[in-house]
Amino acid sequence: MAPSIPQNPTTLSASYTSPSTSKNFTHPLPSSSTKSTAEKTQYLSSLRKSVTQLQEEINTFLTEKMEEDKTLAAKAGVKIDEKKEEDNYGEENVEDGES
Repeated sequence: MAPSIPQNPTTLSASYTSPSTSKNFTHPLPSSSTKSTAEKTQYLSSLRKSVTQLQEEINTFLTEKMEEDKTLAAKAGVKIDEKKEEDNYGEENVEDGES
């Protein structure tokens, strides 16, 4: 008897969207319909591993995007505050209007 494959497998996913690009990150997860403590422990272990892998993929992607942006800025003659860029990269940054 062949193992059954769920019709709607569970996935862990994240999406990145910017004005110039978008990227989806996904990792399949085992079924969470577990009953025993051992199965729950295995599921949580798999979930933790998938989260760590997803974080690594996202960090690698964002690092590459930062390098691309720095290269484009350098070609345009724009000086970038690297510390500020790294702190805020991928996050919406609204400047205070206070003076």
